[in-house]
Amino acid sequence: MKKFEYIDERFADIQMLRYQLPGFEQLSSRQKAYIYYLSEATLWGRDITFDQFGRYNLLIRKTLESLVEHVRQRSGSAALTGEDAALEVYLKRVWFSNGIYHHYGCEKFVPGFSQEYFTGLVREMDDEDLPMDAETLLQKLVPVIFDTAVLPKRVNRVAGEDLVLTSACNYYEGVTQKEAEDYYEAKKRGCASHTLPSYGLNSLLRKAEDGRLVEDVWFLNGKYGKTIAKIIENLENAREYAENDIQKEVIGLLTDYYTTGDLSTFDAYSIKWLQETEGRVDFINGFIEVYGDPLGYKASWEGIVEYKDLEACRRTQTISSNAQWFEDHSPIDERFRKKTVKGVTANAICAAMIGGDEYPSTAIGINLPNADWIRAEHGSKSVTITNFTHAYAQASKGNGFLEEFVCDEETLRMVKEYGEKCDDLHTDLHECLGHGSGQLLPGVAADSLKEYGNAIEEARADLFGLYYMADAKMLELGLLPDSQAYKANYYMYILNGMLTQTVRITLGEDIQEAHMRNRALIANWCYAHSDGVISLTKHDGKTFVVISDYERLRGLFAELLWEIQRIKSTGDYEAARMLVETYGVKIDRELHEEMLERYRRLNIAPYKGFLNARMTPVFNDAGEIEDVTLDYTETLTQQMMRYGRDYSL
Repeated sequence: MKKFEYIDERFADIQMLRYQLPGFEQLSSRQKAYIYYLSEATLWGRDITFDQFGRYNLLIRKTLESLVEHVRQRSGSAALTGEDAALEVYLKRVWFSNGIYHHYGCEKFVPGFSQEYFTGLVREMDDEDLPMDAETLLQKLVPVIFDTAVLPKRVNRVAGEDLVLTSACNYYEGVTQKEAEDYYEAKKRGCASHTLPSYGLNSLLRKAEDGRLVEDVWFLNGKYGKTIAKIIENLENAREYAENDIQKEVIGLLTDYYTTGDLSTFDAYSIKWLQETEGRVDFINGFIEVYGDPLGYKASWEGIVEYKDLEACRRTQTISSNAQWFEDHSPIDERFRKKTVKGVTANAICAAMIGGDEYPSTAIGINLPNADWIRAEHGSKSVTITNFTHAYAQASKGNGFLEEFVCDEETLRMVKEYGEKCDDLHTDLHECLGHGSGQLLPGVAADSLKEYGNAIEEARADLFGLYYMADAKMLELGLLPDSQAYKANYYMYILNGMLTQTVRITLGEDIQEAHMRNRALIANWCYAHSDGVISLTKHDGKTFVVISDYERLRGLFAELLWEIQRIKSTGDYEAARMLVETYGVKIDRELHEEMLERYRRLNIAPYKGFLNARMTPVFNDAGEIEDVTLDYTETLTQQMMRYGRDYSL
């Protein structure tokens, strides 16, 4: 096997990384078999995510895969050039983003090849090598790929526009924003219980011919049914190798949910999943996060398989075991604190397989479930993914970023010494405690903040972590080496939120993605209210962030956390709108141009994603898995083409 390498390849604004599975060889044969079948269930959901992100995505992907194979055969061993090379890059971008829209900015990709080239190439193909006959295919795809006015954004969050009609995500059909909001408000009014299911989470909402609104539910006998059948099959195979009875119950409830589409069963599954804490292996599989829906109702499909990083778990378990202390001392109105924190579980884990909306671009920390009433009554589970953060750290060594953007030598020394440790700790605080902290007032609906809810929730969790990063409790618990280490995290957070994260946005565009809006909101609000604590200075024509008083900055974080928790707990939509629109959306064009140019000179890819290890089961004479081998050598093209062949219906 080729020696493991963290860095694989670059294209467009993306760098692909490999992640290693440390300690996998020491797992038992049953644990490896469990991971293998859970991983198969994870890989099968890929096409669901593609379809959710745009109704033409699967057709485009399959067409592009056929075209690229054709031009590669035509070129032989020679490297692709010109429009052939541009076609391959476009396909790689589609693979990376699960469709034709940028995974962060949500804008439609502009192809680097001409419409004439594309149509000529399609007509050059045999019809049996295409998803449908060439002329029908061109009629469907040419406007979507080449006309910038046709379905221009996957998720639109521009205030004042109809966010449903102007978003290309495949969650609504013939429905306006008001109709969708009224439909789900009516469903909630029909139920007095505070344990409402997450209405709309697993369905497409469309207008029928008679004008009624109907939901096409994603379940075994409904939309995506054939793919869901494959997911169920592999979950049931995994169940035979589960580590304990609770894991078996978790899988049983999940397959029941996939079979029926019943959201109350999903809630029962989520609660049972919280109770499983003893096993080494865990997983997420299903319709989970709602960031891809402009209204925040409908969830994209995602999957991740994981096993505990036993050495790194000390940090997360130390935090979670002190959850009540953190809640009691949070700088928020006492009305919004939880009197009793329940069921907070946190682990550091190694990802073994990622799929759907977690692949190839993935989170480094996860906190679930998302239902506020389940968090309040049953708790939450959090993970920090250590093999991802390690891969990121390895890839960033020596790239010149810190030297280019950090304001002075003393701050640079501090960031290099403490930055990575503080980043990991902030992720833990954000996921383990931030998302699970606070409570809604009675009668406040979880979706009261509508399209601003995701950004406000992420800001709340980030501020929780930022505030406690500087607390003496971090030293008492042995989580930081000294009382000054937190400053590295504060500096890099403000630098990123105000300046460097803008390199992920096309010049002239607003910030759309919820996590980016959150970081901009926090940094820009603090800058506007800092009275000189945060300043922007110029040296040799370059802009730098300077922080003069870190203790006062912590006070600003506390002040903003107080307000954002109030907004969340009371469902204050107007205040949420004001904060996000004022501080989290717009980018200063001059600063944006400068950041893009400085980044360009460093030749750093703004985005990174991961390739999975290829798993191969080894069976004994009884037909049972006795081992699973790992292969890290697949290229992006090899992996994506294999997934397209083996995990697509």
